[in-house]
Amino acid sequence: MDLSIIIPLYNEAESLPELKAWIDRSLQGFTYELIFVDDGSTDGSWEVVQQLAGQAGAAGSLVHGIRFRRNYGKSAALYEGFAAAKGDIVITMDADLQDSPEEIPEMVRMIREEGYDLVSGWKQHRQDNALTKNLPSKLYNWTARKVTGIKLHDMNCGLKAYRQEVVKNIEVYGEMHRYIPYLAKNAGFGKIGEKPVHHQKRKYGVSKFGLDRFVHGFLDLMSLWFLSRFGGKPMHFFGTSGILMFLVGFVMTVWIIVAKLVHQAQGLKFRAVTDQPLFYLALLAVVLGVMLFLAGFLGEMVARSAPERNRYQVKERL
Repeated sequence: MDLSIIIPLYNEAESLPELKAWIDRSLQGFTYELIFVDDGSTDGSWEVVQQLAGQAGAAGSLVHGIRFRRNYGKSAALYEGFAAAKGDIVITMDADLQDSPEEIPEMVRMIREEGYDLVSGWKQHRQDNALTKNLPSKLYNWTARKVTGIKLHDMNCGLKAYRQEVVKNIEVYGEMHRYIPYLAKNAGFGKIGEKPVHHQKRKYGVSKFGLDRFVHGFLDLMSLWFLSRFGGKPMHFFGTSGILMFLVGFVMTVWIIVAKLVHQAQGLKFRAVTDQPLFYLALLAVVLGVMLFLAGFLGEMVARSAPERNRYQVKERL
């Protein structure tokens, strides 16, 4: 099978028939499966998916459905979709008719002919509210580029194409769907491309995402960055930080004590060590340094006990 097209959805019943017809028109000549993942919809979306699965579709196309008992989020939907995908190339797109299926053939060509592992869409001209969507999105993407080192203008675009081995070797969890290119890079799939895509205005319903996604997205980005840098070697971060903080506190303590003794020996006015606020700051630094070092030690023990500690991505064997 050429393509697996994974479509997470939540309360998009009105859009689904139109979306399937649009995909069928755009992908003539391909064999493909549509995998609709219903993320706990309450508007009859699942009944629509059942109807689409029972209809005669375009030649070489199949319709599958996965239904969650409740709303788990987009990452969970993509995780299940990736596990079910059988196509050589996997496509992800949103169900709200804002992503154009007509972009898919060119993205497939970029993977097949130009050797990309992943091609991400770039919504150059977003049809969203400039204040609540466009400006925060630009800031978010700028931060993501700086942290991940991946030069994508639109990291979170729902329209993406992947080689099958990419989606089978990454784990999407929590709200990490925003950073799939970074997950792919960390798994060893470094050839990541970008294609400008047409973005439509929402035709039915309302957006399911609010401004809080940018706060959550930033926190998720920091988590991913930390795990990619220190997930397998926590002592390198916590141990180094702990030692530095301990040394700072120790040097401050010695300096305070020596200064007091020198003043006392010279008959000069001096303050008791325990009367100086700096002494307590130095003591705090020593205690925090020891705690950070112990945190790194415990993290190292956990990392060395993890069953996946020696699980690596092997590209090929002879």
